[in-house]
Amino acid sequence: MGALFPDSTTTGAVTVRVSASYLPEQSEPARGRWFWAYHIRIENAGPGAVQLLTRHWVITDGRGARHSVEGEGVVGEQPLIAAEASYDYVSGCPLSTPTGSMQGRYRMMAEDGGMFDVAIPRFALTAPTVAD
Repeated sequence: MGALFPDSTTTGAVTVRVSASYLPEQSEPARGRWFWAYHIRIENAGPGAVQLLTRHWVITDGRGARHSVEGEGVVGEQPLIAAEASYDYVSGCPLSTPTGSMQGRYRMMAEDGGMFDVAIPRFALTAPTVAD
């Protein structure tokens, strides 16, 4: 799965895998707008279910400016991920530079009600360079 999800990190029994792709059809470089989609797979290798409650992203653009985004769930859901199961979703990120990166964490709740954070690996957002 390394090729499909080049970036991954494991926290406890939960692995987060990420694949980002540049979307030229949604980007307008002449107007200073670049757009990426990212596909995330959250794998729960633990013995009990976990629920994703909140997300916290740190988005860094090509100038080094950092933008923090926090919110409930992902794509409008707070998924319950059963033991030995996974959850996939796709979202997007616009930037005002052709390069940048994202990283962050999810706040999860275990079956026993205990809270824990799961790291989201840092992944690059890179638009292909177009020769004039």
